[in-house]
Formats: sequence, C-alpha cells, structure tokens
Amino acid sequence: MSAGDQKNGGDKPRDIVPVAEVWPEVERAECLARGAALKWASGVFCRPEHLERLSQYKKRESQRTASIHTRLKSMVQSYLEGVGWGLEQLQEARSELRDVSHALKKAGLESSQNAEGVKSLERLREVSVNHCQLLAAVSNLPRLYSVRSMVLETERLVESRRLLEAHARLMDLERWQDDILWQLHGAPGTTGSVLSIEDQELVAKYFSGVGQLVDALGKELWAVVSSALALARQNPTPFVSAVRIVEREEALDRALLEERGGSGSNSRPLPPGRPRCWRACFFQVLEEAVSARFRSVSYLHTRGPGLAGHLSALQHATMADLGTVRHLLEHCVPPRYRLTGAYLRASHRCLQAHLAQVSSWDLESGEIFAVLNWVLHIYNSPDMMGHPELVADIEKEALGPLISTEGLEQLQSKYVQSVRKSVSEWMHKALQVELQDWQRDQEPDTDHEGFYQTSLPTIITQMLEENARVALMIGESLRDQTIQMGLYEMENLLNRFREALVEFGKEHRRNLSSNKNKFYLHYLLASISNCIILKKSTESLQQQQSSRSAGQFSRTPPNPLAALDRAVRRACRLVMDQLLLDLQPFLPGLLTRPWLVQGDPTPKLCHVLERHLELYGRVRPPCRQRLQEEAQWLMVVEYVRALMQKRLVCRGAEERRQLAQQMVQDDQLFREILHGLEGDGSVPEVNPLALLPVLADFIRLKDPSMLTLEVSGLAAKYPDISEEHVSVLLDVRGDVSRDIRGAVLDLLEQSAPPLPAGYRPIFTDILVPPSTMAFCLPTAKCA
Repeated sequence: MSAGDQKNGGDKPRDIVPVAEVWPEVERAECLARGAALKWASGVFCRPEHLERLSQYKKRESQRTASIHTRLKSMVQSYLEGVGWGLEQLQEARSELRDVSHALKKAGLESSQNAEGVKSLERLREVSVNHCQLLAAVSNLPRLYSVRSMVLETERLVESRRLLEAHARLMDLERWQDDILWQLHGAPGTTGSVLSIEDQELVAKYFSGVGQLVDALGKELWAVVSSALALARQNPTPFVSAVRIVEREEALDRALLEERGGSGSNSRPLPPGRPRCWRACFFQVLEEAVSARFRSVSYLHTRGPGLAGHLSALQHATMADLGTVRHLLEHCVPPRYRLTGAYLRASHRCLQAHLAQVSSWDLESGEIFAVLNWVLHIYNSPDMMGHPELVADIEKEALGPLISTEGLEQLQSKYVQSVRKSVSEWMHKALQVELQDWQRDQEPDTDHEGFYQTSLPTIITQMLEENARVALMIGESLRDQTIQMGLYEMENLLNRFREALVEFGKEHRRNLSSNKNKFYLHYLLASISNCIILKKSTESLQQQQSSRSAGQFSRTPPNPLAALDRAVRRACRLVMDQLLLDLQPFLPGLLTRPWLVQGDPTPKLCHVLERHLELYGRVRPPCRQRLQEEAQWLMVVEYVRALMQKRLVCRGAEERRQLAQQMVQDDQLFREILHGLEGDGSVPEVNPLALLPVLADFIRLKDPSMLTLEVSGLAAKYPDISEEHVSVLLDVRGDVSRDIRGAVLDLLEQSAPPLPAGYRPIFTDILVPPSTMAFCLPTAKCA
C-alpha cells in the first residue's frame, strides 16, 4: 500500500489499477520509446567490437535520465507554488468584495432617507420659475409694444433701398424674438419645462412680420446682385451695401453655430430660419444673372449664317462683362470671394449648356465650322479666355473644355457628313456637265501646254482642296477625316465616270452611220488627261494626311487610284477600239495579191495611224506613251492576224521573196510613223515591230531544211507562239514537205519554254482561223 493510500484511510485498501489501463497513451509511448531504443542500439552495436563502449553509453544515458528527472521535479514544484499563490489572492478578493457590499447597502439606505426631504422643495422651484417668467415678461413689454412700429419702419427702409439701416433694424427684431423664445424656454442651469407648441405659435404669430421682412430684404438684395454689372458702371454703392449685409449674415450664422451647435439639454436652440447661408445664395444669384445675360443676347438670326455673328456677340458680351467684374466689382467684395473666378465659372457653365443646345440642332457645315472654330480657337485665344489678365484665374478654376471630347467628335462627324453631302451633289453636277460637254460639236478645250481637258478635274480638285484647307483651320484630325471623305467620293465619282465612258462608247457605236459624235475620240483623250490631273490631286491629298490617321477609320480605306486606273484602262480600250474601227475598212486588203503587186492598203493604214498618233499627243504623259504603245501593238497584231488568214500563199521562191520584201517595206513605213516612240524612251520590253522582219526572214528562207533552226529561234523570242501559228506560216511559204513540217512541229512541241516574267504575249491575241479541210484522217496526232 502506498503512502497516499495510508493517508486516505489505510483500513480500506484500494485495488491497484495498472497505469496502462488509466492512460493508454503511456503504454503506446513506452512501446514507441522501446522501438526507438532498439533501432538506435542496433545501429550503434552492429559489430562485436562496438560492445566495448557499452559502459560509456550506459553511463551517458543514466546521466541524461537523471537530468530529465531533475528538471521535471523543478517544473512541477514551480507549478505548485503558482497555484498556492493564486488561492491566496482569491481569498483576499473575497474578503474585499464582502466589505464593498456592506458599504453599498448603507449608502442606499441613506439615499432613500434624503429623497423624502427633496420633495418639500418642489413647490419652491415652481414659484421661482414663475417669478423668472413674469420678470422676463415685464422687462420685454417695451420691446413687445414697439415690434409693430419697428416692422413698419423697416419695411419703409427696405422699399427705399436703405438696405444697411433696414438690416440693422431687422437684426434687432430677430434678437428680441430670440431672447423671448429663450426666456420662455428657460434659462441655463434651471430645469424649466420645454417650450410648448402653443407658446411657439404665439411668438411666431406676433413676430410674423419679421419673417416677411427677411424675405423682402433678401429679394431686394438679390435684385441688386443681379443688376451688379449695370450698377458697377453707374453707382456701385447698393452693391457694396448688399455685400456688407451678406458678410454680416455669414458672420452671424457662424457665431450662432459655434455658440449653439451643441446637443446638450441646456444648449440654446438656433433662431428660426438660421443659418441663412446668404453667401452661397449670393453666388447662386450671380450665376443666374450670368445665365440671364446670355439669354439676353439676341437669338434672332442665330440659325444659318447668323450663327457666327451670334457667337461673336457672345464673345464681346462675355469679355465686356469680365472686364467690368475684374476692374470694378472685384474691388467691391472681399478678396476671398474671387469674384472674377466665380464669374468665369458661371460664364463657362452657361456657355457649355448653350453650346450643347446649339450642337443638338440640325446644323449645316458652315454652322458646324463656326461652332468648332469658336470652341477650339477663339474661346482660348488671347482675345477671350486666353487674355493675359485672365490666365491666372482660369488656371485656378480648372474650367475644363466647353464641349467634351465625345461631343467634339460628334460635331466633327456631323461636319464631315454635311460636307460629304455637298461634295456628292457638286460631283454629280460636275459629271452631268462633263457628259453634256461630250456631246458638243467642237473640240475639247486645251490648257497652256496644248493638252485636252474639260472643267471636271478643275472643279473636283478645287472643291476637295478647299474643303481640306478649311478643315485644317479646325485641326489635323478634321482635315484627315475630310480628305478621307473626299477620297471616298472621288472613288465613287470615278466608278460612275467609268460607267459613263462605257455608255458613251455604246452610244457612239449605235450612231456610227449618222456621224453624230464627230469628236468622240477627242473627248475620250480629254477624259484620259482629266484622269491624270485627278490622279495628281489624289496623291496630293493623300500626302496631306498625317501618318497617325492611317488605320484610324473603321471602314475599308478608299482606293481612288485603283478606280482611276480602271477608268484610264477603259478609256484607253475605247480609244483602241476606235483606232481598230478606223483601220477596219483597209485591213481586208492587207497581205493579198493586189497588195503584193501595188502595196495599196498600207499607206492608208499609215495615214489613219498617223492621224491617231497626232491626236494622242494631246494627252498628258504617261498615258500618251501608253496609247502610242497600244496603237503600235494593235497595228502589228492586226497585221499578223491578216497573215494568219492565209490570204496569200506563195507559189514559188519569187513570190516568197516579194512577200518578204513587201513586209519589210511595210515595217519601214510603220517605223517612220512610230519613230517618235524611241525618242520618248517608251519602247516596250518586247517591241512588236521587231516581229515583222523576223516573219519576213522566215518566209524568205531559201533552204526549207533550215526551218527547224529558224522556228527554234522564233520560239525563243516569242514563247507564246503555238503550233497552229507555225503551221500557218509553213502554209504561207507553200514549199514545206510533210516530213519537215512534222519535224518542225515536233521540235516546237518539245521545246515549249515557259513565258518569262514581264513578257507580254503577242500571238495569244491572234487566233488562227479553223482549217477549211472537208475531213481529217485519224492520225495519232489528231487523236
């Protein structure tokens, strides 16, 4: 039995319960410790020689165990001492609480005995309060009798605009009213009753004239403030009096708020109608006066051309009023008023509202320009808000823009749309005038250089450049938008212009017999010159656009240059069609036996060609060279096409020689007419005239066995030549055997080089007429 068991009564021994049953964690901790010890021992004594240090390890572990036991005992001892000290403190607190409870019971008994003595003083307090109220009533009787007369006298002062005297009397009346209300309510330090509603209504009724005086005085004050600009130039005394009254009221409001702003039971309430905040009303009335001044500016003739005059009147009226405020009224108010800045703010807000209203109207382009120019340039210029005397005040006020960025963008968009409508109408009219000019029975006009032209490019160019110049007066952004719009309209005009050219050509072909359009070709050439002028104007407009405007527009960018190129191509095609039409009567006689003997159609062809080339000289470069090249190309193509029709098949060597010689002579005639092309440096990469001597040499060749080599050279120079073309050339010679023909065609089929880059085909445009043979033997080649 343990010592504890003996202390608790050794006569009743308890059953000894194993520690493991009371605390299962102890058994688990012991098992873990044994396992850790075994693991450690197996690692340390893994070899027999390690057992020599067993005594050392045993001694060290014994010392460590003893140290742990010592620390545990020390810690338990300190915990026990702390618990003992805490119990002592609890006992002391218990005794103190018992003493306090006895003292509170004693104080409660004494308080209940004193309350019975206080009840006897209630009657004395009521008598004292009644006495104070009667004393106040007796002392206020003289004032109460004089209230009516004071009110009437103050009314007369207000009506005669003796504002300072009227305000002094009014302040006396308000002070009397406040004192009476406070005396009825009860003096500080007393427990007087709260003023009843009947008493409040009685005092308010008796002093009802005071409130009416306040309203009348305020009305006169604000009338003076509203007419401050007019009074400043005549007699500023009423305005100065009004400012002094406003300052008195502000000082009184501030003093009353500081004195009576508390929330205690003894705090004196604010008088009726306080605080008045007349300084804030002063600035509000000033802003309303500014608004009235803006409304007084005449709105007659505001729409249309009168809008610019209206904005100019606003400018002069605003600057005149600002000058009056700065040089006269500013000296009539305290510096803290910053009256010039307040007037600037009011004017700026009124202008913002007015311009917002103007912007909402359905304005024309000239009106929008006037608004934008006034807002962006005039308003901030030295003639208005940028005046040196106003810059400092404007910087302090931070007024902001007259029209927001979104509003400006909308105005600019409306301006561009309005201009676009006008430009579209003018372009349509100019195109109609152009179409009427095409029907004239005279040549087109010429410029100082002798080139054909009409009024169309001059009208379009001047209109677009003028619109860009005017838009630049507002800003680069509007200039870029206007140019972009102009390029869109230019593209639309050119598309309609090209359609008109097509219709012009169809009408000419329908009226060939009547010879109605004698100057059809001349006006086609004038149209080409017009396109060149428009191209230069378009490039000039595109160069004026700022680089940051690229990609700024959501729509597909305009491409008037592509439309110009399409129109020029169509006009050149019509010119070439007319050349072919004029050559057509003489082409059937080309490369025939009469031609071989007499050479008859060639001079006539040269005459037609020469007349056309002379007219092409009235076209501006580079289209002049282009027309000359196309005429040269067409002439050679038609010449070779006549050869491909096999109108002349040689019967012998002599005829082949004559044919080749006549072709060379024709080539010389063509070169004499077209010699100017080489001087202009406009010889094409593949000169079509060089083809005629080559074909002449092919026909002149005496030895047919050399044709294979000749054809290979021909195919090298002109890779678009086909077997059909070569077959026709062999037929024209009239001396080629079937074997040589087969060898030549096989060689051509095997070589067939690809077309080089930049090569313009010539034989592709020449179709070989179908064979007139009645039937064809089913050879492998045909199959």
